[in-house]
Amino acid sequence: KFWALPSLLLLLKASLTCTNAFQPVLQQQQQAFHRKNIITFDFRRLDTDELSTSASSTCKADYAKFGLSYPPISLFGKDVAENFSYPADKNKDLLGGKGSNLAEMSKIGLSVPPGFTLTTECCSLYCNNNVEEGGWKSSIPSEIWKDVLSSVEVIEDAMDSKFGSPSNPLLLSVRSGAAISMPGMMDTVLNLGMNDEVVEGLARQTNNPRFAWDSYRRFLEMFGNVVLNIPRHHFEDVMDDIKYEYDIEEDSDLNTEHLQKIVQMFKQVYQEMELSFPQNVNQQLELAVGAVFQGWTGDRAVKYREVENIRNLLGTAVNVQAMVFGNMGETSGTGVCFTRDPNTGDKRLFGEFLLNAQGEDVVAGIRTPEPIAELEAVMPEVFAEFHRNTEILERTYSDMQDIEFTVQEGKLFMLQTRNGKRGGEAAVKIAVDLVKENLLDRESAILKVLPEHLDQLLHPRFPDVEGEDYKQSILTKGLPASPGAAVGRIAFTNEKVVENRDNGIPSILVREETSPDDVEGMYDSEGILTARGGMTSHAAVVARGWGRPCICGCRDIQIDEVGGMTITLKDGREMTFKEGDFLSLNGNTGEVLEGEQLVSPPAITGDLKTFMDWVDKLRDIDVLANADTPVDAREARKNGANGIGLCRTEHMFFLPERISQVRQLILGNEKQSAAALQELLSFQRNDFEGIFKEMDGLPVTIRLLDPPLHEFLPSLDDDIILASLANQLDTTVDELKEQVKAAEEVNPMLGLRGCRLGITRPSIIEMQTRAIIEAALNVIDSGIDAKADIMVPLVGKVEEFRNQAALIRSVAATVFGEHGKTCDFKVGTMIEIPRAALTAHEIAKEADFFSFGSNDLTQMTFGYSRDDVGSFVPAYLREGILMDDPFVTLDTEGVGQLIKMTVEKGRNIKPEMKIGVCGEHGGDPRSVHFFSNEAGLTYVSCSPFRVPIARLAAAQASVKKSFEM
Repeated sequence: KFWALPSLLLLLKASLTCTNAFQPVLQQQQQAFHRKNIITFDFRRLDTDELSTSASSTCKADYAKFGLSYPPISLFGKDVAENFSYPADKNKDLLGGKGSNLAEMSKIGLSVPPGFTLTTECCSLYCNNNVEEGGWKSSIPSEIWKDVLSSVEVIEDAMDSKFGSPSNPLLLSVRSGAAISMPGMMDTVLNLGMNDEVVEGLARQTNNPRFAWDSYRRFLEMFGNVVLNIPRHHFEDVMDDIKYEYDIEEDSDLNTEHLQKIVQMFKQVYQEMELSFPQNVNQQLELAVGAVFQGWTGDRAVKYREVENIRNLLGTAVNVQAMVFGNMGETSGTGVCFTRDPNTGDKRLFGEFLLNAQGEDVVAGIRTPEPIAELEAVMPEVFAEFHRNTEILERTYSDMQDIEFTVQEGKLFMLQTRNGKRGGEAAVKIAVDLVKENLLDRESAILKVLPEHLDQLLHPRFPDVEGEDYKQSILTKGLPASPGAAVGRIAFTNEKVVENRDNGIPSILVREETSPDDVEGMYDSEGILTARGGMTSHAAVVARGWGRPCICGCRDIQIDEVGGMTITLKDGREMTFKEGDFLSLNGNTGEVLEGEQLVSPPAITGDLKTFMDWVDKLRDIDVLANADTPVDAREARKNGANGIGLCRTEHMFFLPERISQVRQLILGNEKQSAAALQELLSFQRNDFEGIFKEMDGLPVTIRLLDPPLHEFLPSLDDDIILASLANQLDTTVDELKEQVKAAEEVNPMLGLRGCRLGITRPSIIEMQTRAIIEAALNVIDSGIDAKADIMVPLVGKVEEFRNQAALIRSVAATVFGEHGKTCDFKVGTMIEIPRAALTAHEIAKEADFFSFGSNDLTQMTFGYSRDDVGSFVPAYLREGILMDDPFVTLDTEGVGQLIKMTVEKGRNIKPEMKIGVCGEHGGDPRSVHFFSNEAGLTYVSCSPFRVPIARLAAAQASVKKSFEM
């Protein structure tokens, strides 16, 4: 309705000639809007889609000359027509999550203040200083800047106000928004457009001087900090001084005179920093847009992307939007709300709001807000409309939403929505509930839960929260912002947490409030405790996303980094804790506990069991576990493993009562070595019996001895062990030292190990094979279904495998003869040497199965020593030489090609051949996607504790593959 006259005036200026990169798109789409809504105006007889296509094709050459593939600006707003429809698969990539969602909310008719989005392409070019690559060198081309100002005019028309006008001012917000949400990591500027004249005009226009001056002081602080890099504490010190001078507790209690004084003192801060505050509003806008773009390359944003493994994004979009004000009095307010509880997943609104405040007050933790339920009592009509909107948004996005809103003098405005970050427990419950509510199918629900969510659920919890010992340890209580149990030593600074991490010390980060600068300390801490802030503060949102237990708004604590943390107990007593003291946090209840509390592991029950049942039905690949003991095997089976993909026999030798026998085997004479083998045979047989019993009916893949023998030998500096071993072998310490030195190798990882050891010391392989076969026969007698797969390590030539396989089968035949019975077993090999991959067709003729030792295969393909990569891989990652640590996430371009070749060659010989992977990559979700969808493996094998994560990753890979088909 308020569009009509201003837009008609704009239409009189319309042109069919593309005078700059974007003006015709704006003009023609305004015409389309009025054809649709006013009808009486008929400029061209084309429908909206034709206009969009015509405008984009006409102007494509113009924006292409700036390095852009798509128009740089997209309009949004309830009463603003969309100027361009980006391809569906590019929409979020170009507009960012925030811009894309603002456009969607506008389409479905929600009250979204009008604005426009500068695309991520613009950010990428703005931050590129290489002119030869088309970089903009931190400057927006003048023709595109004209388009920005034209877009501001569209907002002016929609809001019936003027940017920079003292009599009828329009104020803007400038916010970042990448394709993947990065809460708190990027920059925002509110109230842009304020200056000395506008503040006076706004005061007159609204008849609310306090609101006008409050908006000005907020803008001066945000602009100074975000755009001009003035440390925030300079402004905070001014605020604290004024509040102390006038004995004021809350910011909302400052009156107009106080705020006017603060504005003058804020300007002095600029002068002290030898900076000038721009009174020109267009200059403010250009500087703010540039600052938000540059924030993409800022330290905290880069660190967050590293931690979250966010990559391959162009940059951040910039959203410029008309300001609506929550700080215009008691009929105004602002809030943040999740449509479901992000901690538990319960279907109830979970959020907070503040009266007479702006959004930064809520998320920054400056004031402790009220629960969202209280909004119904204060503004019942607003709450009812808001509740309806939350239901609409959940139906639209089929997911829990994280919503920001503002109420201006009783009118609700929806500022943002995005899929809400959640903890592990909530993620699983929400996925299960959305299926029950018919908002999602099971396949889509599987994709809503991240592997990290399951990782959180597999973390320990406090076992007995109702016990007397637990209750007596409770010191105080805050807001339960992120669930889970955390135990660690108090650290008051980001730097102390990092120091503790480097020394292997667990930390609880304790702060008045966290800021984005604390991101490294937050990530490396066990848990987070803050004195201020609410359930949607920076600390809470980031902690939930990373699965860190967090308690916010704990008002009973006072923090002095030098003097320590003082807690006021219920009875009024005070207790002081120093940095380094143990503290425990219960993120589920908000309870802060004294000392180092005991924790216990979780169980797969309830919604998690339901969810994992869906996962197992959808995945196309088995998930086995790397387990070396009966205890490991029991844990693996409890976590849903389909068997054991790697049992490392050498791990059984390191127990104190066994290592001496291994050393006797290596260093003793023939008689001593034979005696040691007999002792080890008994140990190994008992171990295998225990494992077979735990894995009844499931395959157990046992790798024969692999590491170099010198790893079992004592240090030459350990006189006590050397003396004991010398006595055991009936020799002198000096002679023993000479034997140990003689056993050392120059390059042991490429020396006498694996099948080479088996060929040169066949008695070891004979002992191990006998232990496996006898154990299988023994448990079969007791009703256990033992399935033994014997794996030969480090094969490079088929002749090596043929030698070892013949020895294994010969020993098995001897044992069968001795016992008068047989059992099934298989003999296969690890593929961990590139030559084995190249000749897999020859080895497949002899082997029953393959299993990739992806750790060694990566090591030998790259030529990297995995024990020494810490000296250069971090630099490689920083320089972009490597995109991932290849020992964490599989190198699909190199190592992956060897794997695919091996599978193809092996199955050309034996089409049904079982082929798996048992390296560390078997538990990495992105690697699992490759193994399942591209390599076509039969199974992956990983740590028992990562089995549920691998199961989920396998199911997600299968679902994505089916969606692509």
